[in-house]
Amino acid sequence: MERMMSRGETMVETGMYQGSLTALITPMDTDGRIDFGVATKLIERQIKAGTSGLVPAGTTGESPTLSHEEHGQIIAHCVETSNGRVPVMAGAGSNSTSEAVQMAKHAHCVGANSLLVVVPYYNKPTQEGLYRHFMAIADATPLPMYLYCIPGRSVVDLTPETLGRLGEHPNIVGVKDATANMARPIAVRRHVKKPLNQLSGDDNTVVSFLAAGGDGCIGVTSNVVPDLCAQMHAAWNEGRVKDAIALQDRLSPLHDAMFMESNPGPVKYAMSRLGLCTATLRLPLVEPQDATRKAIDAALRSLDLLD
Repeated sequence: MERMMSRGETMVETGMYQGSLTALITPMDTDGRIDFGVATKLIERQIKAGTSGLVPAGTTGESPTLSHEEHGQIIAHCVETSNGRVPVMAGAGSNSTSEAVQMAKHAHCVGANSLLVVVPYYNKPTQEGLYRHFMAIADATPLPMYLYCIPGRSVVDLTPETLGRLGEHPNIVGVKDATANMARPIAVRRHVKKPLNQLSGDDNTVVSFLAAGGDGCIGVTSNVVPDLCAQMHAAWNEGRVKDAIALQDRLSPLHDAMFMESNPGPVKYAMSRLGLCTATLRLPLVEPQDATRKAIDAALRSLDLLD
């Protein structure tokens, strides 16, 4: 970030996010229906724990298996429940540009504060295709827009050079980077000719990302331990580097366990063990295997969350 926020100034007003944002799971009952009652409780838990922002209907929220109607309901519910207490960055990604545009327009209509738009998956666009895709979505609403680079799921990388071109659009204000490349924030700054809000999408390397000039993290682990994740970012932002590293080290076994199998299988299992929700997933995702469950249980015990 180019400057710290002044007292009384909100992240929405500055267009910049700091700290721990949570990529929310979508809780479901045992029949696979969205449980909005549980979703409300989880949002309240996040806000109470000090989470900086909420990101509904992303990959962690099982967006690939949500209907369009469900996707819209989840965004609207999160905006209504949070009620301005923390900003909502609405998932609006698709491998169809026209579909992503409609998701973005809906998010704007229901009061989301910003958009998170993933690199299109499966159809493998060129960098020029990515440029036109993101520009079309950025033109569709006045909302600040964050671009989500995750080659492990989309295959295609969003290069710093392309980010430099995209950064010329006034609505494109940030990126969620899940490349686990700790030199990426530096490369992005070389190519983007304005302050760009850089958020990590990789829980296990977040302190290193912050040290390279990043601003925060959109995390998965914070679904389970939002308080500890928020405390780690607070320590970093207050200059208590050793405390931040100590918290990162303490969280590392849980970070590892969250990605032993496809997200959000492990995180939903972990939350079910804490009595927060069911572990229900929609096919083609299935419950974690026994070895993964044991690793998650061990990680939870290391944090004194299980007997």
